[in-house]
Amino acid sequence: MDRAAACGCLVAEVSVRIIRYAVGGVRHYGELVSGDARIVRCEGDPFTGLSPTGHVDEMGDAVILSPLERPRIFGFAYNYASHVDETDREVPEVPVCFMKPSTAMIGPGDAIIYPADGELIHFEGELVVVIGKEARHVKPSDAHEYILGYTCGNDISDRIIQRRESAFGTLLIGKGQDTFAPLGPVIETELDPSALSLTTRVNGAVMQSATTADLLLAVPDIVSYLSRYLTLLPGDAIMTGTPSGVGPIRPGDEVEVEIEGIGVLRNPVVAENL
Repeated sequence: MDRAAACGCLVAEVSVRIIRYAVGGVRHYGELVSGDARIVRCEGDPFTGLSPTGHVDEMGDAVILSPLERPRIFGFAYNYASHVDETDREVPEVPVCFMKPSTAMIGPGDAIIYPADGELIHFEGELVVVIGKEARHVKPSDAHEYILGYTCGNDISDRIIQRRESAFGTLLIGKGQDTFAPLGPVIETELDPSALSLTTRVNGAVMQSATTADLLLAVPDIVSYLSRYLTLLPGDAIMTGTPSGVGPIRPGDEVEVEIEGIGVLRNPVVAENL
């Protein structure tokens, strides 16, 4: 994908940090600039083209939103050998895929809601691929042409329900509850996903520290695999899998997912109030 199409003020192959935000309750897309302190406001969207309006917003005046609006969210389970080992499973013979509803998505700073009947809720820090244009039967070598960029994600999981569902070959409620898919803070459009450092912290303590070089199915292969069986659409989000170190969260915790070249996705955990 020609990165110049992402924001008309840029030339091709120049890194763009696309941010979705609100000022005064009005939502915009923009480009994060000036040491992440200012946002060049744009018209349009990243999938049909962004054009600068000439207005610049200060980060302090903005509420940062999830970089996508109601995306289809795909997930890949057991895609790091270290995570397979900690779950006492064998490396799967075929990729293990699932989907989260668009209503599971939240943005930076939004609360992860701990279910009232939750018993064991886990974090999973992940690199997320954002699809930029319709893709079908894509070769791995061509996958980059269909990727808009990358963001951080947290595959929140209710392990008790997940295990019960998995026993019967399904996986929805354990992965797809509201707020179970934090994404953000930006979409980085020019990034080599092959060896990025990924760190997940809970209350400042490092729980996951890995590199995307350890993905069993690399990003180009992930895009190729999905597009072999279904049509990927602009704005689709693909969670690529989590490394070892996953663990529980509780109300009052704060979870951070940091990925090299993208930034930090930070979310508090709040008890459900029925």
